[in-house]
Amino acid sequence: MAHAEFSDPTDGTGGGALGAVDRSLHRIEKVTSLIAGYGIFALMMLGVWHVIGRKFFSAPVFGYIDVVEVMMAFLVFLAIGYTERLGGHIRMELLILFLKGRLLALFELVSVLLALVVVAVIGYFSWTHAMRAYTLGDSSIDAEIPLWPSKMVVPVALALLFLRLLISLWAYLRLLVDPTRAAIAVPELLSPEEQARREAEASAALVEAEMGAASAREAR
Repeated sequence: MAHAEFSDPTDGTGGGALGAVDRSLHRIEKVTSLIAGYGIFALMMLGVWHVIGRKFFSAPVFGYIDVVEVMMAFLVFLAIGYTERLGGHIRMELLILFLKGRLLALFELVSVLLALVVVAVIGYFSWTHAMRAYTLGDSSIDAEIPLWPSKMVVPVALALLFLRLLISLWAYLRLLVDPTRAAIAVPELLSPEEQARREAEASAALVEAEMGAASAREAR
């Protein structure tokens, strides 16, 4: 499977209305992804505290399993829109790597339409499930932590993903009309060779920057 790298306007401010909408939603996606990242770190620290407390002080964290259960939805779903935006999800690209122009845009357009239907259906039923948990006062077994917040985060995250897919739909429609236009708000498909070349260039640039910083420190 080839890598999918997200394409942006080179100056970070172009792309017209599509670029502006894309950047606005991406700010929200970055916040939700950051929350998920901090949540993973917090859960890791809680796990360390739980193990040490149980091993050396016979005092494990009360309701640890319940906390993990509640936090899991936040960690998994909050970054789903961000992952889609970067093209970081798993894609089987054995066929589409050979497609170009309007045919590629059409293929991607159909996949986005199917994804919109699936996300809409799952989002609707996840919302009704979360509202049912809120109405009934559903809670975890041991610590009796309310479960509706973790269930509510699923439709919220899916709503962000739905908006991201709508932007992708707009972008692929734009490319379907005129495939010569610059790709904005869609993943850029890279062959394994191109991916390796870009990673090598990025690594070389990083090493050069570190050597430059070291030379500047020695000069001082």
